Amino acid sequence: MHIVVVGAGEVGYHVAERLANERHEVVVVDVAADRLDYVANHLDVGVVEGSGTSPATLARAGIDRAGLLIAVTNIDEINLVSCLSARGGNGALVKVARVANPDFYTQGQHLHAEGFGVDVLINPERELALETLRLLQTTAATDIAVFADGAVQVLGLDVAPQAPIAGRTLAEVGAESAAQNLLTVSVQRDGRTLIPTGATRIEIGDHLYVVAPAADVTRALELTGHPVVALKRVMIAGGSVEAYYLAQLLRQHGVQATLLVADRARAQELAEKLDKALILHGDATDVELLELEGVGGMDAFLALTDEDDTNILSSLVAKHSGAQQVITLLNKSEYVPLARRIGLDAAVSPRLSAVNAILRLVRRGSVTRVASFKGSDAEAVAFVVTAESPAQGRALAQVEFPDGVIVAAIVRAGRVTVPRGNDVLDIGDTAIVFSLPGAIARAATLFPS
Repeated sequence: MHIVVVGAGEVGYHVAERLANERHEVVVVDVAADRLDYVANHLDVGVVEGSGTSPATLARAGIDRAGLLIAVTNIDEINLVSCLSARGGNGALVKVARVANPDFYTQGQHLHAEGFGVDVLINPERELALETLRLLQTTAATDIAVFADGAVQVLGLDVAPQAPIAGRTLAEVGAESAAQNLLTVSVQRDGRTLIPTGATRIEIGDHLYVVAPAADVTRALELTGHPVVALKRVMIAGGSVEAYYLAQLLRQHGVQATLLVADRARAQELAEKLDKALILHGDATDVELLELEGVGGMDAFLALTDEDDTNILSSLVAKHSGAQQVITLLNKSEYVPLARRIGLDAAVSPRLSAVNAILRLVRRGSVTRVASFKGSDAEAVAFVVTAESPAQGRALAQVEFPDGVIVAAIVRAGRVTVPRGNDVLDIGDTAIVFSLPGAIARAATLFPS
């Protein structure tokens, strides 16, 4: 597919990178020559200098033969006008806009297509807030992805020294009734990602990706050595859009939020919009202020400013002061794999939220959900099993899945099964597949739409 990406910032770069790796023909459009030079030097994509709002610029990018336009600059209005300006020659052009401002929304999730020319709206900031809330509710998880309306969760978990599974093989752990509904689909150890077998022995310090039905998430935490903590009070550093969305979500869940906002005008604005939250004007890196406001007694600390350096520093201070859980927003992709190494509990990334949403659009058809994971190139993809699927009606052990691919869960009529080799995929099932890089395209051939 020919795809035009408007915007060469963090989100645009990583969207283009992922799509190029999947052998799509990608052209990136931006007004900044230096950013385009970086893209051209690091990715196998085309670049066009100019504004994505200009029909002439889009024409040079090949919009007439494109199947997808993705407008992901940091300015909502540019993204909207880019979609309005785009005209695909084959009439099948799907136009996607990144929009953060809730004032642009109608009917909850979509802009009026006839008025703005937008087919799909993505909001990485709100998706990031939702992911952060899920991490808070799951305490020790470093990553989380939900499928089937939350019925299935994929959790990233470190193996703690006191973990009951440390030093044991997955076959030994799986033989216990308490672990019957859990499946470890990936083990990260010494910088390597492994698809484990029953003979794989779990070691202290391993980072696991575990698939669990929602009802068994607590058991996954216990087996990896993490206590379950009730969430009552959290502190949020920053007045960003992500912080605003998260404060709203916390209110809905009955959690008391305290926000530290450095900009006085923004603090006043949030105080007027968030009537149930405590808004304080102050610097999140001020150690004395954090301790004075009781960061050590908080169930969680969230660093959600627009500056990565501020987020990292304030997170480390909060962790040192005794905050039970610390989650850090990181915009720069090179920082994400370092998060756990420098003592951060978990990191969240707006660009991953955007990538997940866009990959589902590119793979539309039988794909209902895509999730990427921080610090890993692995993906989890939800496929609907159709009559045309070669995997339909066969036991999983009989299906020739590519190396690096594992069926992590099957959802049938709302019931979740963590499968074994003798389980069979039926028409209408949702198969949640976990894959290493390069294997997902081959796995997708087993689930045609």
